[in-house]
Amino acid sequence: MRGITKSFPGVRALRGVDLVVREKEIHAVCGENGAGKSTLMKVLSGVHPHGSYEGEIRFEGETVAFRDVRASERRGIVIIHQELALIPRLSLAENIFLGNEHARRGVISWHDTLRHAARLLERVGLPEKPQTRVADIGIGKQQLVEIAKALSKEVKLLILDEPTAALNDEDSAGLLDLILELRDQGIACIVISHKLGEIRRIADTVTILRDGGTVETLAVREAPQAPAELSENRIIRGMVGRDLENRFPDRVRYQGEDAGQPALSVTGWTVRHPVDRRRRVVDDVSLHVRRGEIVGVAGLMGAGRTELAMSVFGRSYGVYEGGSVAVNGREVRTGTVPEAVAHGIAYVTEDRKTYGLNLIDSVTRNISLASLDGLARRGLVDEHEERRVAGRYRRSMNIKTPSLQEQVQRLSGGNQQKVVLSKWVNADPEVLILDEPTRGIDVSAKYEIYTAIGQLAAQGKAVLFISSELPELLGMCDRIYTMAAGRLTGEIAREDATQEVLMRHMTMD
Repeated sequence: MRGITKSFPGVRALRGVDLVVREKEIHAVCGENGAGKSTLMKVLSGVHPHGSYEGEIRFEGETVAFRDVRASERRGIVIIHQELALIPRLSLAENIFLGNEHARRGVISWHDTLRHAARLLERVGLPEKPQTRVADIGIGKQQLVEIAKALSKEVKLLILDEPTAALNDEDSAGLLDLILELRDQGIACIVISHKLGEIRRIADTVTILRDGGTVETLAVREAPQAPAELSENRIIRGMVGRDLENRFPDRVRYQGEDAGQPALSVTGWTVRHPVDRRRRVVDDVSLHVRRGEIVGVAGLMGAGRTELAMSVFGRSYGVYEGGSVAVNGREVRTGTVPEAVAHGIAYVTEDRKTYGLNLIDSVTRNISLASLDGLARRGLVDEHEERRVAGRYRRSMNIKTPSLQEQVQRLSGGNQQKVVLSKWVNADPEVLILDEPTRGIDVSAKYEIYTAIGQLAAQGKAVLFISSELPELLGMCDRIYTMAAGRLTGEIAREDATQEVLMRHMTMD
């Protein structure tokens, strides 16, 4: 790719980007949110068609001009987006060959479909039967189905956008091993990731983007000084233009008279699975968060962390069986989301695009959504005040947007997350439940979000912080609860917490 320039209304996303990917290599593309990584890959894969950008793309020695995704797939370029494109109610086999069916005279050959699907599933190391529904397997396995789908198209260049963002450590390791195997089989891979440790493990070459332009390309495997050259600090310096000496901001402790008093208390909380009523997804959980405190929740995939958060927040998940919630020492009813919000509980979901944002509405409207009553005058929203509030959070959260009227779907993932956080902070909650608040976000944006969380705690807010990244929990939290199979398995003070201690509790029976 040579001199790729791509503009959207009000913003230039790419400006003269160069990218060279060799055969049989894993090429990592790094950069802050909004640096242009995903836009560049959408240009390469035909999502943004030829004619909508400037510059040249050459593939296998020929200049190419893809009009759409199918055109790039016919040449062997396949992209797997961060949001998986699978249909839950269809089988693995049906998803793998969707749009690429084994048919004779217009009639699908199910024998050929199942046979070829079984071969592809075996190739990616997935033991499931081809007839299994996508809805019945986890996110980690769904990623493997996407790769099997790519292999069915005789892929030569596989593009993976944040492939491990939603995976636990075990599934992430398995996927990275598969990517290495694909490289050894002759398939070139482009990997976009904010997890710098993963990049150091698998990348042969790293290209760093910043503000829509190419900063540098590091030929990692060929350089004798590779380990030093590819240190995380080295990559960060290229991404943000400076060193981040400390990944976590210094905390200012809350000094109010009620410091240390319980703000949120959950007692005996028990919830059953919404479909399989025999299974408890949250089993007799009791925990508390004090004012001015950040308390972490650690656990492997399926431990029940999100189920706990969603069920406490208006019983948004599962079938409530028992337990109580108290805010500032007073038992409250949280049977619906409006009730939970009215009692000062806010929830920043892990799935910001489905549950956290109205993607087709503006930045301003999204920030005001949870606090419209406070912006209303005689039953009508004061639009001037709404814009003023949005502008304040744009500055304080450093939300990068061409204007406050920009549709949220046009913002980068990190800036979308800042909008979600601004929405709930503006509601002035007593308790803020954060579920994977930095998933898929670069290190610079993470630091800004960490700073905002620390400021909320310094004001006396209680923060319950759910994360799959153990270093994040260790760097931010005063105490950490661990969960496994829906139950609490430990409560660990900050000074006693290590990754090894947490993992031991997270894997308890």
